[in-house]
Amino acid sequence: MLNFNHDDFIAPISKFEAMLKTNEVLFFDAQEFESIVQYYIDYGKLNLAGRALEIGMNQHPGNGELLLLKSEILIFEGNFKKSLEIIEIAEQLIPQHEEIFLQKATIASKSKQHSEAIKFLNKALDLCEDPLEIWSLIGMEFIILEDFNSAKYYFKLCLEEDPLDYQSLYNLLHTFDQLDDSSGAIETLNLILEKDPYCEVAWHQLGKIYCNLQKYTEAISAFEFAIISDDKFTGAYIEIGRILEKTGKLNMAIENYHIALQINDPSAFVFHRIASCYKALGSNDLSIQFYKKAVNTEPTFENGWIAIIDFYYLNNDFTNALVFAKKALESNGDNSIITYKLGQTFFKLEQFSDAAFYYESAIQLGDCNKEIWNNLLDCLIKLYRFNQAKNKINKALEIYPNSPEIVFRLAIVEIKTGNIELAKKHLNSINRSSINELFKNDLYNNLRNMIKK
Repeated sequence: MLNFNHDDFIAPISKFEAMLKTNEVLFFDAQEFESIVQYYIDYGKLNLAGRALEIGMNQHPGNGELLLLKSEILIFEGNFKKSLEIIEIAEQLIPQHEEIFLQKATIASKSKQHSEAIKFLNKALDLCEDPLEIWSLIGMEFIILEDFNSAKYYFKLCLEEDPLDYQSLYNLLHTFDQLDDSSGAIETLNLILEKDPYCEVAWHQLGKIYCNLQKYTEAISAFEFAIISDDKFTGAYIEIGRILEKTGKLNMAIENYHIALQINDPSAFVFHRIASCYKALGSNDLSIQFYKKAVNTEPTFENGWIAIIDFYYLNNDFTNALVFAKKALESNGDNSIITYKLGQTFFKLEQFSDAAFYYESAIQLGDCNKEIWNNLLDCLIKLYRFNQAKNKINKALEIYPNSPEIVFRLAIVEIKTGNIELAKKHLNSINRSSINELFKNDLYNNLRNMIKK
């Protein structure tokens, strides 16, 4: 799009805004209007941009640059048809302007006509002085088309032009990843490092590739060079910590995570990793301490909440599990896993009505795990809500046809309601080994003697 140095146009903008306050119409030359409109577009002030355009086009009718700014605003607003009409008018006035083809490419891309967008971008390329941005745009269109070899070519051009163009580097590495070409990615990063041995971004990306290849020694070396290049590079310390954690060097991992915390603001993710290390070391008090730091730092960090709930739940401390499950749900209200765990905790506390509510809520949130259905049915049976249980069983069997666990619970409902023969029929559809296991359920083992298969 059209670009201007905003610092060069402070005076025209101040003059224009003063004019709006007084309702006095002052004269600006066309270039001043271009800079004013572009300034407001760049800062998202489209109403002011539109007002400046209106006045500008009245003072300079038929100005192609102002027409292109008008079409740019229409593109932002999604009015592609009107925008194309204005672009066609502008093209008659300034036919060899790269912005014409850039805007046509933008409209084509937003209309999912990516091959057309590439054609327009190539036309803009023939007219531009600085091809870097256009190469990048072409590369992105090829990524959308999943033509990763072509995308790779253009992002390589970007990096040859500007080795510090990290966005193009990330995009290039993405193409290598999609092509499953780790060797190509490593070769590219090494070429960058030959030119700039202290490029911490390249070292960091090289380490991540080696890590994915499970070449942990090489990965740690790369991350260490990233730290040598920039000793405040938090991400490198975290990556080293993760490798040390994977390889069982937990105390060393904790040290690296603590360094990362000292360099940067507190991080829920890093606190969680430290907690996981302490858990693996058997230091439960320190583990729960750091899990709590994680959720205090970031209340929406669901993994931290889940770890805390599980800690208390697995230690049969259902009171604390319930306290933290409720807190977790306050911060993550639409999280099906936490909702399910709240149901589990209520179940352990034999608060079956509350448990049933949260099991059903978890299902409504999209968690259709069979275990949730089984637990919900157990609650309804325990609460003597047999009609409701039958309705839920019918829904569950639509998802899990002939499931032994669900059919078994249907049989239990029939037993509870005195339909012994019907219960036998359902039980006969389940193999004997499954029946024996299902009757071991503490809720139902006392019912076995009520029926003979």
